[in-house]
Amino acid sequence: MMKKNRFTALILAAVTALAGCSVSSSDTASESSGSTSAETKAQEYKYGSIDIPGKDGALCGAPIYIAYENGYFADEGFDVNLISTDFEARKIGLNNGSIPIVNGDFQFFPSIENGIDVKVVDGLHEGCIKFAVRPDSDISTVEDLKGKKIGVDEIGGTPHQVASLWLENAGISADPSKNEVTFLPYSDGNLEFEALANGEIDVAALWDPLGSIHEKAGDVRIIFDLGTDEYFADHFCCFLYASNKVLEEDPEKVAALLRAYRRAQEWIYENPEESVDIIINRNYASIEDKELAVELVKGYGYPSAEEHSGEWDKHVEEDVKYFVDGLAKIGYLESDPDDFAQKIYQKVDVG
Repeated sequence: MMKKNRFTALILAAVTALAGCSVSSSDTASESSGSTSAETKAQEYKYGSIDIPGKDGALCGAPIYIAYENGYFADEGFDVNLISTDFEARKIGLNNGSIPIVNGDFQFFPSIENGIDVKVVDGLHEGCIKFAVRPDSDISTVEDLKGKKIGVDEIGGTPHQVASLWLENAGISADPSKNEVTFLPYSDGNLEFEALANGEIDVAALWDPLGSIHEKAGDVRIIFDLGTDEYFADHFCCFLYASNKVLEEDPEKVAALLRAYRRAQEWIYENPEESVDIIINRNYASIEDKELAVELVKGYGYPSAEEHSGEWDKHVEEDVKYFVDGLAKIGYLESDPDDFAQKIYQKVDVG
């Protein structure tokens, strides 16, 4: 199975690289007319070419994939290039404005306190991370994690921050200097699962769909589900963060991006099966079980148009405050929670 996983990972990496060359419907129309010059593109796309991180293989990146494939970014004036990048590169891009918007959870909050120049501008979806152990493991609860090794995709990334908050709320320090738990990064989810299978780590913190795929196959037990855990349930897993530089220089550019994201969210809400077809057929996430993928996508709480027109912005603002309070409580933030929550959230008029 491990050899098969390694082979599959290589094939998927190759296919995903090819998928990154796909174009939106607006792009196709341009190419069919035979016009590919830089001047024509500048006329066609009001905001020109931009990079958006959106090739990490996570199923919950659906709004990015759908906005790209259905042409919503293009409709709003963007020639989008989906890129693969780590947390540090995202922070740099946001600071200098070369990356106008990213999705991420409260992992960014301490970084904002330490100087990264971004604001929360919207909510994206609810839980999409699971913690898995081997079927014969004696680990069942968060208290059992003391002294254990936990695999994550990257230090400072979303699964790492979720695990840290889960541990700290249970009185277990996630500080590496305390030696109460050890975090080990794996750049590929399949490698992380392989490390779990051979005993290199005790727990694998996995993005969907990997955790759910292996759970259904009987390869793992799930001890934590971000979507159902008492502390995290019904709260945003991921927010949208906009570069302050872009917000100040061209706020309409951010509003246009949010319109594309919201249109994609609403389309997923109305068309979960078709959304999964696009994600699978374009190789954005490595899952072949459509029924499972649809179940997961429906569980992410993508909003309807009615929700967006209601108290949506208030919901986003309240969840920002919720996680600011949580991080401040465990010592991950030093700022006054009320002031900090107001500082890092900006409501954008999407028109």
